[in-house]
Amino acid sequence: MTARTSLSSAYWRGCRQGLPFILVIVPFGVLFGVAGSEAGLTMSEVMGFSILVIAGASQFTAVQLMTDHASTVMVILASLAVNLRMAMYSASLAPHLGAAPSWARALVAYFMVDQVFALSNADYERAPKQSLAEKLAYYAGACTPVCPQWYFSTLAGAWLGKAIPPAFALDFAVPVTFLAMIAPMLRSLPHLVAAAVSITMALALSFLPSGTGLILAALIAMAAGAQTELWLIRRRAAA
Repeated sequence: MTARTSLSSAYWRGCRQGLPFILVIVPFGVLFGVAGSEAGLTMSEVMGFSILVIAGASQFTAVQLMTDHASTVMVILASLAVNLRMAMYSASLAPHLGAAPSWARALVAYFMVDQVFALSNADYERAPKQSLAEKLAYYAGACTPVCPQWYFSTLAGAWLGKAIPPAFALDFAVPVTFLAMIAPMLRSLPHLVAAAVSITMALALSFLPSGTGLILAALIAMAAGAQTELWLIRRRAAA
C-alpha cells in the first residue's frame, strides 16, 4: 500500500466512523441555535459562539448562566471548568500527535470536540503504530462529518428560532451525545467510580446556584477516579 493510499484509507475510515454522530450533532446544534436566539443573542453572536468556541457543552452553560443573569466572571469560570476536559483530551492525544507541526496541532486543538476525540483516541489505541500522517488523516476524517454540521445546524436553529415546535423535543440530543461517547470509555474501575461519583454528586449538589454544583461534582469525580487508580497501583505493587 502506497503512502497516499494509506492516508486516503485513514481519512475515509475516520469519515465513516464519524457519520453516526450526525444524528445527534444536528439536533444538538439546532437546539443551541434556538437557545441562543431565545436568550436574546443576535444571529452573528450565536454563530460567533459556535465558530469561535465550537464546544457545545460550554456554550449551553454560558447561555444558561447569561439567561440567569450570572456575573461575567461566573460565566467565564463555569465555561472554562466545563471545557477542562479538553486538557485531558490533549494529554491523551499528545503521545500520538505531539510531533505534528505547530499549524497542524493548532488545527487539531481547534477541532477537538468530544466526538472527534473519542473516535481518534480509540483508533490510535487500536493501531498505535500508524504513522503520524495517518493519524492526522484519520483525525481530519473524523472531523469532516461532525464539525461542519455543527455550524450549519446552529445556523438553522438560530434562523428558525421559536418557529421550531416544542413537540420536536430536540433537547434529547444533549444526553444522547454524551452517553454515546462516554459509555464505551467506561472500561476500568477508576472510570466507573468517576462516573458513579459524578452522577451522585451532581444530583446531591443540584441545589447550588449558577451551575456551581456541576463544577464541584466534576472535581470530586476526578479526584475519586484518581484515588481509585492510585489504590489499584498500590494493590498491584503489593501483590
